[in-house]
Amino acid sequence: MRRPRAIIVERRLPGERSYLDELRALAEAAGYEVVGQLEQVREPDPKYQIGSGKAQELAEMVKRLKADVVIFENELKPVQAYNLAKLTGVEAIDRFQLILQIFAQRATTREAQLQVKLAALRYELVRAKEKVRLAKMGEQPGFMGLGKYEADIYYEMIKKQIATIRRKLEKIRRKRQLHRERRKELGFPTVSLSGYTNAGKSTLFYALTGEYVQISPSLFTTLTTTTRLADFGNRQALLIDTVGFIDRLPVQLVEAFRSTLEETALADVILLVVDVSEPVEEVERKLKCCLDTLAEIGAAKVPKVTALNKIDLLGQKELSWKLDYLGKLVDRPVPISALYGTNLDELKARVAELLPGYVKARVVLPLCDEAYSLASWAMDNARVIEARYEPDKVILVLEGLEPVVGKLKGRTEELGGEVSFLSP
Repeated sequence: MRRPRAIIVERRLPGERSYLDELRALAEAAGYEVVGQLEQVREPDPKYQIGSGKAQELAEMVKRLKADVVIFENELKPVQAYNLAKLTGVEAIDRFQLILQIFAQRATTREAQLQVKLAALRYELVRAKEKVRLAKMGEQPGFMGLGKYEADIYYEMIKKQIATIRRKLEKIRRKRQLHRERRKELGFPTVSLSGYTNAGKSTLFYALTGEYVQISPSLFTTLTTTTRLADFGNRQALLIDTVGFIDRLPVQLVEAFRSTLEETALADVILLVVDVSEPVEEVERKLKCCLDTLAEIGAAKVPKVTALNKIDLLGQKELSWKLDYLGKLVDRPVPISALYGTNLDELKARVAELLPGYVKARVVLPLCDEAYSLASWAMDNARVIEARYEPDKVILVLEGLEPVVGKLKGRTEELGGEVSFLSP
């Protein structure tokens, strides 16, 4: 099946860095075949975003390369998208619309689908009246079907859809909150995997939990949270894989995915994954993006361990100087290869140091049916160091979170047993 053909375009000011490579990766992640690119250094043009001469050059490229769409790195105003569509004969979209397309393709749960729809509607709302006005002048690709609406009616229709989706997402958010409270009751701490998209978070999740999640070199493979139990230096915690960050993540997407990103803000520890195999300037840029996004969602003060991933792609000399350089910029850096399992024990130990306090205890249970059930519960919720079954009692030596051991103590004493706390 033929992939849609795209031309990518970027206009930037003198001295600004180019994001064309990332735009190309985004376009390919969305399923486009990038057949050409165009760039221009100048102030934005109110009619086309790029200058009129470049716009004409773009139209000729579209015809020559048989392109199906034009994708701009820059945000396009409705009038610019309309003028470009009229000139080129194909739809013109911007970076935000491209990311929305990727998110829509990757959204597999009801919550993710609603979040993507909310972001799309919020984007459309501020453009609704202008798009209807332009469509009445003559419909163009990307403006089809809008001419039948009155501007105010279309605007109000979008507002109602937004309100409906927000109500549905609030119900899901409350359910997620109940799950968090349940986890807290059980005493499980949480570790949130965070990082720039395609840094290797899902590969590390698999390495730490043995649970397969979709792994792909494409951007934004993970959109929904996946939570599994993992061991960190003989301490257990719930590891949460979350959506990756990207530079200049549109505010509409941050807002729409806020309930998902809450998992990171409320975690006990953040495991920040960084692709250290990239040029150091890229590593710094992406690291700054991650830290800024974490601050934006209220997670700046959550303790962090930084996994400097993909060291298998570096020579020893390059790895050594990168570690020296980056060690001054990040919290608790640990060089790892998630793919090959390199240094994972050290990473687990660093995370374990930050987990909420564990206590060690000796539990003596009188022999009865309830004792076996309680012993089984203890093994599921704490690390049992020793288990001994005697004719009239069960003796456990275990280590666990204070709330778990406290709950176990109460139930043990109800059965006529005893719990004594030991030195770690």
